[in-house]
Amino acid sequence: MRSSALLAAVAAMVLVAPAAASAQDDWRTVAPENLLVIDTAKGRILVELDPRVAPQSVNRVRTLADQGFYDGLKFHRVIPNFMAQTGDPEGTGGGGSELPDLNAEFEFRRGRADGFYPLIPGSPQYGLIGSIPVQTQPDAQMMITADFKTPAVGQFCAGVVGMARTGNDVNSANSQFFLMTGARDNLNGQYTVFGRVLSGLEVVRALNAGSEADNGAVADPDVMTRTRTAAAMPAGERPAVRVMNTTSAAFSALVEQTRAERGARFSVCDVQPPAELVN
Repeated sequence: MRSSALLAAVAAMVLVAPAAASAQDDWRTVAPENLLVIDTAKGRILVELDPRVAPQSVNRVRTLADQGFYDGLKFHRVIPNFMAQTGDPEGTGGGGSELPDLNAEFEFRRGRADGFYPLIPGSPQYGLIGSIPVQTQPDAQMMITADFKTPAVGQFCAGVVGMARTGNDVNSANSQFFLMTGARDNLNGQYTVFGRVLSGLEVVRALNAGSEADNGAVADPDVMTRTRTAAAMPAGERPAVRVMNTTSAAFSALVEQTRAERGARFSVCDVQPPAELVN
């Protein structure tokens, strides 16, 4: 989870390095179909969906969002410094859509074309694919696999978005999902990662919370007033977001600055590519 100091450092970097920030290849624009727009009374949350990591889950959330399924649904379970859960039409944590449950997508196969950026070397090693933090094997392992790919597992850092499921059935994800406000290693490989908050994490942290003693059940929950992919929104209302490429010099500088500040405490959760609205 990044500190306010790190956020300030990111902002300062963009301000003091205009040449790097203005270079076209330093930034990538998120495809409208991969930008989930969650509106609440407390502000807007923008999530980048990544179908490379969890194609079934991304397709499910896109489908339900663009049908209007999520509109008005509660953030029924919110635990500070952990996560905010929503997507249940019953508002209790026990409901779902009429669509069939999904198989677990805890692990995926990554290839060289996926653009992995290593942050912590070793076997396994940790890094980023797009905005998603992952644990994976080195590229050299691809040479001994039939598909020239290697396994990768999404990591539950702050801002990461995952599919909820029942505790004893790994293949029970349906419509519910949760947005992380802190890191939780015990979820890695146990729940499906399918996206990450690019903007509005402060909104998630401001949602009405329940108590951890009551499993986070919220007595007076906030709701998603409207949730759509940007592709399904009218052109005049559609936000556009760009994200710093992990191949850019500016991002490498951010990584090295953060590594120096964190020292031995540096983890895959300490760096997220900066993002900004472009309209």
